[in-house]
Amino acid sequence: MTLTDLLQQTLSHPTRMTLARGGSVDPSIAEVLSREAAERFAGARSPQGALAGLWLFFGGWEQAHALAQDLDTPEGRYWHGIVHRQEPDAWNANYWFRQVRRHPIEARLAAEAAALAAASPAAGWIPRPDWSHAAFVDYCHQAALKPGSPAEALARQIQGCEWRLLFDYCAEGALLR
Repeated sequence: MTLTDLLQQTLSHPTRMTLARGGSVDPSIAEVLSREAAERFAGARSPQGALAGLWLFFGGWEQAHALAQDLDTPEGRYWHGIVHRQEPDAWNANYWFRQVRRHPIEARLAAEAAALAAASPAAGWIPRPDWSHAAFVDYCHQAALKPGSPAEALARQIQGCEWRLLFDYCAEGALLR
């Protein structure tokens, strides 16, 4: 397996990422991420941010946390917020999201989340047009308590959009080969 294989798998199934921390990274995936990713993201807007996102996607909570914690940028703070949202530690997640302030992906995220929510009225949530991280943290926490529910499905879909948008933002300019 190569990083390119992982990226194809990831980008084709962004809702695979869980709402709550758990599990472990498949050893073959961990080996690829440890071996290839840093050099493959050379030239990216945020190589460390892209790598944090991949670790998080594949269940490497500790690795994602370590990378995000050491990345003193809006992207690092954003990944840090997602990590703590999954922990779940709402207070800490909201702290990191407040440190982000406004991120360039949020307008598109709000629009995509609104479309997904409109298509899933049984999920019982309508995101604000100005994107509220705190509201989404609360929604994810409640949705994670209802496995298999429309709320969980919607939260995972929106989290998948959020992940894809932030990952793409971080990986922009990468010299992937």
